[in-house]
Amino acid sequence: MKPTDISAPDYFHKVVDCQWACPAHTPVPEYIRLIAEGRYSDAYMINWRSNVFPGILGRTCDRPCEPACRRGRVEETPVAICRLKRVAADFKDDVKHRMPRPSAKNGKRIAIVGGGPASLAVARDLAPLGYHCTVFDSDPKAGGMMRTQIPKFRLPDSVIDEETDYILNLGIEFKGGQRIDSLKKLLGENFDAIFVGSGAPRGRELDIPGRKEAASNIHIGIDWLSSVSFGHTDKIGKRVIVLGGGNTAMDCCRTARRLGGQDVKVIVRSGFEEMKASPWEKEDAMHEDIPILNFMVPVAFTHDSGKLTGVTFQKVKAEYDAKGRRNLVPSGEPDRTIACDDVLVAVGQENAFPWIERDCGVEFDQWNMPKVDARTMGSTHPKVFFGGDAAFGPKNIIWAVAHGHDAALSIHKLLSGEDITERPLPEVQISSQKMGIHEWSYDNDISADKRFKVPHRDKVIALKDIRAEVELGYDVKLALGEARRCLNCDIQTVFAAPLCIECDACVDICPMDCITFTENGGEADLRARLKAPAPHLDQDLYVADGLKTGRVMVKDEDVCLHCGLCAERCPTGAWDMQKYLIDMTLAGTSCPSRSRSAA
Repeated sequence: MKPTDISAPDYFHKVVDCQWACPAHTPVPEYIRLIAEGRYSDAYMINWRSNVFPGILGRTCDRPCEPACRRGRVEETPVAICRLKRVAADFKDDVKHRMPRPSAKNGKRIAIVGGGPASLAVARDLAPLGYHCTVFDSDPKAGGMMRTQIPKFRLPDSVIDEETDYILNLGIEFKGGQRIDSLKKLLGENFDAIFVGSGAPRGRELDIPGRKEAASNIHIGIDWLSSVSFGHTDKIGKRVIVLGGGNTAMDCCRTARRLGGQDVKVIVRSGFEEMKASPWEKEDAMHEDIPILNFMVPVAFTHDSGKLTGVTFQKVKAEYDAKGRRNLVPSGEPDRTIACDDVLVAVGQENAFPWIERDCGVEFDQWNMPKVDARTMGSTHPKVFFGGDAAFGPKNIIWAVAHGHDAALSIHKLLSGEDITERPLPEVQISSQKMGIHEWSYDNDISADKRFKVPHRDKVIALKDIRAEVELGYDVKLALGEARRCLNCDIQTVFAAPLCIECDACVDICPMDCITFTENGGEADLRARLKAPAPHLDQDLYVADGLKTGRVMVKDEDVCLHCGLCAERCPTGAWDMQKYLIDMTLAGTSCPSRSRSAA
């Protein structure tokens, strides 16, 4: 294999698994170290620069960073990255003075359709550069689905108000209660660019017998949650069935418990492990005495003179073909009818673009979705960009933020006369963390601490108040304990072959057997010959030549814990621990847009 070019911008970025996995590329180890030092405001601002909504995401993020966490190489549970983000938000000082100031306008006008996370990320990035951003939303307050579809017991209004205000206070014009009903008309208002972040506002229907007859007690999940959020709905029947296995279904069932539902069931057509809901969402629902019934397909709503009486289900089982593809087939058991007073349908969401005329230059695909470039977020109309659920269908908040960053970069380049397909490379700096022969500027101890549990409000109290936040968050002591579980994987092991005497001290002390000195060869050959074979091709091998014996040093980045023991043991200083810092801001501006070239 050729020697690894560790100066390539993406190389060490990919090794910081949590940051690499985060769509917004939040520098996770950096802000966790700041939390450990009690520097909560600094930790918050690092988050804000990347993910825009630290307090919101600290409560609601789908946590793509956590399955990637290197703590999983040591024990079962990753660092509670998401909940530590909330710590930064909960314990920060007043940070208003640290926010960008509204800039003098540069004469360019941007229309932003929708007031959700993608749209607000675009406005946050462009307003400090002098763009006049006008956000249109049918709701009276900003936040989009964060405000309307996430229950208050998970995400209080005060948190949404605070973090949306940080953005709106940048000189952004917010036109709440103003629905856009024609893209042609908007294009005719001479905006220099238009961003569409209107979400996926329509819940999927379940068209089975009895749907029309019993319609008054069958509710579409996301519409029902919005109605509850705005105070239009404050009660539900005692017996409730929730159809669907995603996070919206979990929000529906838990909300129903708080509005009078005494017998609330979630019923899903798939198996428990295949449900789209996050594991912790399912756990929270079951903790509130909500059973989840699986492998049951609704086939009819039963009713008596138009009043809903129950739902009939067909029992199914999973069968797999030779290629491992799953099919649900009847199990042969008799159908089962479950009595209920209300049904909440949460079987998915769809995009709706009746306001985008099909002859305005925006092309749609066979699924009636706009054709969007996944890198630039541009549509087939040169001035129109999409992001969030409006671009690729329902996903989550952190992906919407990433789309907003990408679209903002594209809009800025477009209006600067540049090619939007040319994405700037991130700036990378690495610096030694050595303070003495065996001293480092960070804590490199590999503790065996298990993940600290987040305190919850007492269940009896929580179920009485729909606005009482269930998760209470870490206190300072718990936050410090959890922060210390971070393995500092942005502190990289850097090897200088000319200094190496091949004494194998690093090999002997390595707790993961990830360092091997051997003859060079092809990648497949090398991976098989390492001290611990390296089968995971998605993580690189760090290869360095120039050794006096002609051999190469090979380190498996997949299992390295960045503990620094190799550098401490090395008698010649051939190993060093160097802090990796990646700056993905748009060069020459204060726009914190992300370069997807690193993703």
